[in-house]
Amino acid sequence: MAKILYGDTVREAVRARVEENLSKLRTAPKLVIIHVGSDPASEVYIGSKVREAIKAGITCEVKSYRSDVETETIVKEVRRLNSDNSVNGIMVQLPLPDTISVFRVMKEISPKKDVDGLNPFSVGRLMGYGEEWNLAPCTPSGIMEMLSDVDLEGKHVVIVGRSNIVGKPLAMMLLEKNATVTICHSHTKNLADYTIQADILVVAVGKPKFVTADMVKKNAIVIDVGINRTEDGLVGDVDFKEIEPLVSAITPVPKGVGVTTVAKLMENVVKSAMREEGVDY
Repeated sequence: MAKILYGDTVREAVRARVEENLSKLRTAPKLVIIHVGSDPASEVYIGSKVREAIKAGITCEVKSYRSDVETETIVKEVRRLNSDNSVNGIMVQLPLPDTISVFRVMKEISPKKDVDGLNPFSVGRLMGYGEEWNLAPCTPSGIMEMLSDVDLEGKHVVIVGRSNIVGKPLAMMLLEKNATVTICHSHTKNLADYTIQADILVVAVGKPKFVTADMVKKNAIVIDVGINRTEDGLVGDVDFKEIEPLVSAITPVPKGVGVTTVAKLMENVVKSAMREEGVDY
């Protein structure tokens, strides 16, 4: 039977580091979340971030806007937060309405406060220096910590999904560990020809039970990033019941990767505050 890679293990380790490093700071760090519209899933995610911040002892403020807000209004708010010395972390809850330019908003966030790692400068640093860049994107960073006991050198990792928040940054982190990385996406032909080769398979496509047992190599490690609401409750992007007996390790949904993401966000806020105060992390 496969080893179940619960996110709780990583979350508790991150929480312990956050607690230890908070004690080194003169003032409590502050995170500001910009939320546009009324997407129910986004509201759930924001709620979990606020609760985790309160638990950690981090001040968290949510700035909410109607879905018809103009890009320039959000840009002005980001610039204001950049100049506010009491703010250590700025994040914009995605997705944004189609009427707002995600690129224009993200490029305005100061790299020093970019706790999601989505500013072009942050992306460039990740490309050049891997996960060592202080504010690595939260979900990929959590995945890397889940794989910390795995020797990644020479392993073939297949990532299904090329998003800016998971697939692309994760590929850069894995390359820094000398893994061989293949990225697949919605236009990849004969997807199973690639997934069946993976020593480690990461799936982040947002489609319930998209990956089935015939697409996975025996004894592979499977990381399921997807969270999908169905009539059967929350399920991942892989068919857990079919695949679990075949592989050496697999993340569950829920209680898997998602659990680590919010904890990593808080860690980035603390890192930003420590850097601002000149304290070593």
